[in-house]
Amino acid sequence: MLLYNLFVTFAPVLFTGYNPKASLACKNWMQLLKKWLFSDVFRRQSWVMVMIMKSTEDFVRSMRSLIPHEAEAFFSALEEDAPVSIRLNPTKFRRNPLCFSPEMVAQTVPWSQWGYYLSERPSFTFDPLFHAGYYYVQEASSMFLEYVVRQLVHEPAMCLDLCAAPGGKSAILLSSLPEGSLVVSNEIVRQRACVLSENLIKLGQSNAAVCNNAPADFAAFPRFFDLVLVDAPCSGEGMFRKSENAVAEWSLKNVEMCASRQRNILTDVWDALKPGGLLIYSTCTYNVYENEENVRWIADELGAECVSFPVDESWGISPALLSGVEAYRFFPHKVKGEGLFVAVLRKSASTKRGTINNSFRQKNKNRGISFLNDIAEYVSLLQNPDDFCFVENRGRITALPRTHVEILLTLAQKLRVMSLGIDIGNKKGCDFIPTHALAMSTQLNPDAFCRQEVSYEQAIAYLRGETIALDRLPLGFVLIAYKNEPLGFVKNLGNRTNNLYPREWRIRSSHLPEKREEPFGMVIEDSTKNPIP
Repeated sequence: MLLYNLFVTFAPVLFTGYNPKASLACKNWMQLLKKWLFSDVFRRQSWVMVMIMKSTEDFVRSMRSLIPHEAEAFFSALEEDAPVSIRLNPTKFRRNPLCFSPEMVAQTVPWSQWGYYLSERPSFTFDPLFHAGYYYVQEASSMFLEYVVRQLVHEPAMCLDLCAAPGGKSAILLSSLPEGSLVVSNEIVRQRACVLSENLIKLGQSNAAVCNNAPADFAAFPRFFDLVLVDAPCSGEGMFRKSENAVAEWSLKNVEMCASRQRNILTDVWDALKPGGLLIYSTCTYNVYENEENVRWIADELGAECVSFPVDESWGISPALLSGVEAYRFFPHKVKGEGLFVAVLRKSASTKRGTINNSFRQKNKNRGISFLNDIAEYVSLLQNPDDFCFVENRGRITALPRTHVEILLTLAQKLRVMSLGIDIGNKKGCDFIPTHALAMSTQLNPDAFCRQEVSYEQAIAYLRGETIALDRLPLGFVLIAYKNEPLGFVKNLGNRTNNLYPREWRIRSSHLPEKREEPFGMVIEDSTKNPIP
């Protein structure tokens, strides 16, 4: 149809010479064609063409074999727009309830209490609340973890999220596990571990530790964790309509390599899961080699049994594709989300927890941690200071949840810990400099610092690291807030202010979007109401 319309428009110009109306129409059609060629739809269709015509004919063949009666619907779904979804930060929403903007149509994700589909994709980079950790941009299918945890975990748990970057599933664990739980979020790749730490700091939870270790390093904690999540690195078939790289890198050889690597990861971490504990195994791929066959291997070789739980049939979640396996599959033609596979297994044998291997040590900078005796300067910074122990390491002050202080200190000694508890600030001589983590913390005492509400334009300038003007404010540290949500600190020196927003987290772009797109608007007077207006 597009080619036909182009021919009808251009024909008068080509065969009868110059025609003003045809020339104008030609110009308009060229603009339309250019817009279409560079649109997400065209790019996505191009990926599917690459998938079919170049390196992934084996994938097409395998999907037709895997779901023969649904294959056409599946491939059609790959050419559709991927849904946009976010998950609210429950703690920050409860203390500062906002509703969605009138321009933003939001629908609930059925298996998540805090997940929402958005009618369009705003420019999240230019939303101050995104940087404040008020919500996390997360694929809807992956929010199913929230439902799994609420179904199966009813007591405080020691949890390990082994392959945690960029942090979406750790965010779910932190808000879904029973109160008193501890989440250890790990990522083996240093750069990705930095992103993980950033995202969890923005969430503002204190019952978390972020580390940068190999799975085998958790041999130092035999039979210790009640829950281990392995969201395994995989061939990424479920991300095809969102990631051009996933399409380009796919091959049968890569599938085999991923399946083997997943078994190595599971073997390395297995002893850290206590007998009777739960393993949540997930991938974002479709083939049975990385999914059902690996679940069978876990049950037979490592010693476990599948755990099942009821799900609403209207959600469109599919069962396992091999007999003898309990699992939950997400296909884009049946579910409003991307591809996902989830299985839960319970480790066999007794329920006795192991003892920490004190002979296992790694080189790290946390050996010098010591408890602080004089904490008068710091207790006023937190809402519930009695719930924390204050420690110091090389001038860095950290507040550790009292209920988990021993295990957190042990983690700091035996692993490459990047962050844990609440990083309060740095002591330099007689000066104390609060950290950005303190500004983000949901434990921050709202009266601890002078607070300055800023406009949207000022908020973006602050997030870029620019100097913002503050009038008639006391000297010292000032907490910058937008829509009553903290963004970070500045230091007011009188004649100027120093922007303390972390340099590596700053917005790099120098322009603003033509249309100001903010998902959230006004404050909800009754915080028990649904955030959807």
